[in-house]
Amino acid sequence: MRSDSEGPRVLMRRIRELMAEPLEAQARLDEIVRQIAQNMVSEVCSLYVLRADGVLELFATYGLNPRAVHLAQLQLGQGLVGTIAATARPLNLSDAQKHPAFTYLPETGEEPFQAFLGVPILRAGRTLGVLDVQNQEKRAYREEEIEALETVAMVVAEMIAAGSLEGLARPGVQLDLTRPVTFGGTGLSEGIGLGHVVLHEPRVVVTNLFNENAEAEVLRLGQALASLRASIEDMLGRGDIAAEGEHRAVLEAYRMFAHDRGWVRRLEEAVRNGLTAEAAVEKVQSDTRARMLHMTDPYIRERLHDFDDLANRLLRQLMGGAETVGAVQPQDAVIIARSMGAAELLDYRRDQIRGLVLEEGAPTSHVVIVARALGIPVVGQVKGVVSMAENNDAVIVDGDDGGVHLRPPSNIESVFAEKVRFRAKRQERFRALRDVPAVTKDGVAIDLMMNAGLLVDLPQLSESGAAGIGLFRTELQFMVASTLPKASDQERLYAAVLDAAGDKPVTFRTLDIGGDKILPYLRHSPEENPALGYRALRLALDRPGLMRTQLRALLKAAGGRELRVMLPMVTELSELRRARDLIDRERDHLERFGHKQPASLKLGAMIEVPSLLFQLDELMQLVDFVSVGSNDLFQFFSAADRGNSQLAGRFDDLSPPFLKALKSIVDAGERNGVGVTLCGEMAGRPLSAMALIALGFRSISMTPAAIGPLKAMLVELDVGALADWMNQIFAKPDGAGSMRMKLIEFAEAHGVPH
Repeated sequence: MRSDSEGPRVLMRRIRELMAEPLEAQARLDEIVRQIAQNMVSEVCSLYVLRADGVLELFATYGLNPRAVHLAQLQLGQGLVGTIAATARPLNLSDAQKHPAFTYLPETGEEPFQAFLGVPILRAGRTLGVLDVQNQEKRAYREEEIEALETVAMVVAEMIAAGSLEGLARPGVQLDLTRPVTFGGTGLSEGIGLGHVVLHEPRVVVTNLFNENAEAEVLRLGQALASLRASIEDMLGRGDIAAEGEHRAVLEAYRMFAHDRGWVRRLEEAVRNGLTAEAAVEKVQSDTRARMLHMTDPYIRERLHDFDDLANRLLRQLMGGAETVGAVQPQDAVIIARSMGAAELLDYRRDQIRGLVLEEGAPTSHVVIVARALGIPVVGQVKGVVSMAENNDAVIVDGDDGGVHLRPPSNIESVFAEKVRFRAKRQERFRALRDVPAVTKDGVAIDLMMNAGLLVDLPQLSESGAAGIGLFRTELQFMVASTLPKASDQERLYAAVLDAAGDKPVTFRTLDIGGDKILPYLRHSPEENPALGYRALRLALDRPGLMRTQLRALLKAAGGRELRVMLPMVTELSELRRARDLIDRERDHLERFGHKQPASLKLGAMIEVPSLLFQLDELMQLVDFVSVGSNDLFQFFSAADRGNSQLAGRFDDLSPPFLKALKSIVDAGERNGVGVTLCGEMAGRPLSAMALIALGFRSISMTPAAIGPLKAMLVELDVGALADWMNQIFAKPDGAGSMRMKLIEFAEAHGVPH
């Protein structure tokens, strides 16, 4: 029996010395497998590397037929080696040939061997190959031997990642780091982007793998763990962390993981086997990630982000808090992140961003709203993409279908390049319509307005041919700022918007924060139903200082010009009266101090809460205009959370009941001589816009990119014929059927683009 001196620590010392020698890649691999076999008293040690085509190729062996190197191959899932690669789990077998997955490769000459130990070669939880040892006699390999083999596998993984083995593959064969991967996610912002990966938070790269003094490294690890635990306790003890809610649950999970003895024991074992503290963290986290990715329990899989974040925090503690610098932003950057804030997106050069991919993300996420305003394709809910991507990998983002193609093959690139060219040609046709009046075939003029919220949106006012800004989301300025914007900053923004619009109308919506739009610098309490909770006008009226500051900035910015102010989430008419009182007080204040007043002030209300549908005439008496917020109104009307993927396609905003509710708003506006517009997702889709115009809407507001397609639809539409046709359907007993399909039939029968 070998002595302790021939154990894992000696193996790691020999591997460390070997890595420092000036050897060719193949010679280094051959020596690695020889050292492992001798140290573990095994007759065989073999190293397989995963290729881009999903084949495991024998790259080095000690004890098998050396002529089989680069010839012996296994598919993923085939044989013991293929099973390890597919499951990312070790196999320790005393009688390998009895295992159901055993496959005999005649070219290797491995028939005499019984005992088998194989471990996956992992990097960031991703399998790059398999390392195994074999013995003729039946035996079970010890835990410390498994640990040693896994540690050497980590060294090989870094060799693969560094490209050291690329030259060993046959011409035309690439290693797994270049393997194409396709992910399915949720399209959050339309468009197609072709470019190269920029990891928003580049992984901490551990270059110092081997320690010189194990006990000193264990001490350093312990100190870093103590600092990590203290920082978590500090965050939990802060007054601005709510006593309950999702954020606290995440921090509680961090605390639990940071004190987990099993995790700490595995870290210490890896250090005592020869790794530095940071290399130990990377190894244990890679092993954990690989296991969790193959678990079916969704709760366990969701905890993967918590493990990753905790490991990254610990790595930064060990490396002095230094952030690793990502690749220089390429001209065609596709940013990949677990999650990010809106302000972080704006830190990148916007003219070079071709797409955004998020492991999390929802349609109403702040960053998604900003990306949509910038015309950046976004795909969210792409689980696992961060660990599979490397900086500068080629990538395609399909914001229309929710697909992400990482390292795509040439045929996929060609297909999407053609799609991009087709979209560009279509946009050229739409641009040709920019100066064409938005008038239907039968002479009905429609105001096609655009939604905006940032200075970067303003050039699109003239580029899109919009009739004005139907919705300026003032909260975006607050969402992308790290502190509450000063009154002077707000005033400058609003004045710049009015300057850019010239003689075109601009409707400013007052702050619509709260709910899903949480500002980190404003205290808030967790809510069970945030969309139905403390948000928008409800919050603003309770914080009159916040609202008055904004109103004063709007009034001063509009000096000598028309000011249109719209109040969101109005539920009761008394709220309108209170808001008008605040506006009057601010006008009096400006007059006292000699500030120039707006030439005219028009006050509007958003119809988003169904209760207003039953007091429309009374509402019209208090306002100069109304705007339908179709997104919120529909989700409240159908009692369906618009962010819930299980309900996303269940209810249709073109259903007759909802269309009849919209018609009642238009009719009330006509009765009272009050202008009615609609802003929301409905306005930006040609088919639903057709229905809105037939209902009587003559002003709709949408994203700038939607104006071209809508104008192309408008000029071919006979709105009178469509209105008559829809009235006939509403009058029929079966009028509650699929209005969407009937509208498609009408459009196709009359040659209307939809």
